[in-house]
Amino acid sequence: MTPMRLSVNVDHVATLRNARGGAFPCPVEAARAAVGAGADGITVHLREDRRHIRDGDVERIGSEVATRLNLEMAATEEMVAIACRLRPAACCIVPEKRQELTTEGGLDVLRAGPFLGGAVRRLAGAGIEVSIFVEADAAQIEGAARLGAQAIELHTGAYADAPPLGRGPHLERLRAGAAAARAAGLLCHAGHGLDYGSLGPVAAMPEVVEVSIGHFLIGQSVFEGLPGVVKRMRRVIAEARAAG
Repeated sequence: MTPMRLSVNVDHVATLRNARGGAFPCPVEAARAAVGAGADGITVHLREDRRHIRDGDVERIGSEVATRLNLEMAATEEMVAIACRLRPAACCIVPEKRQELTTEGGLDVLRAGPFLGGAVRRLAGAGIEVSIFVEADAAQIEGAARLGAQAIELHTGAYADAPPLGRGPHLERLRAGAAAARAAGLLCHAGHGLDYGSLGPVAAMPEVVEVSIGHFLIGQSVFEGLPGVVKRMRRVIAEARAAG
């Protein structure tokens, strides 16, 4: 089975910093610690309202941390321009609503309008790997492929939020979505809401080559320390890949 990347989302280190103001805790230092502990990349979501990650955070992580930077962003003129200037390794286009606490579901590629396709082309033209955050729905995945995306990220939120005994149907949909991504010629990533208990079955899917984990990982770091949580996540992935 191919290796799986673990991308650590440090958004909520910035959330904690912003709650009081000042410079601490520093998301750039968190990114360094995560990479030092074995993370394969760093994910940040630069939101329109800058509620957690700020422009300077993205610039510093991109220039100071030797890792694969994945910039989550809405498909807006402002964000496309920022991405094309900074040129992270990857961009994941996500839906964004100002009133939401966190991303609530996948982007509706089929109803997104013409700007999305243009954004994908501009980002790819800047040498950025473009993924689109979608539900595990074959029509959405095929639509992402038609737009020229190189990857999709499956929304795992409904699966992760379900009671353990009720996760079966959600997991089957994710498996079908991963298979649809492979059939469409897309790389398959996954993320949202994953923790120690829910990560394993997703990591066991051979099509999934990257998972992005943030809220649980940063929250659990209060108790275990960030390097310890990253290392434990890596063990979960390794065991699932070996068993799968």
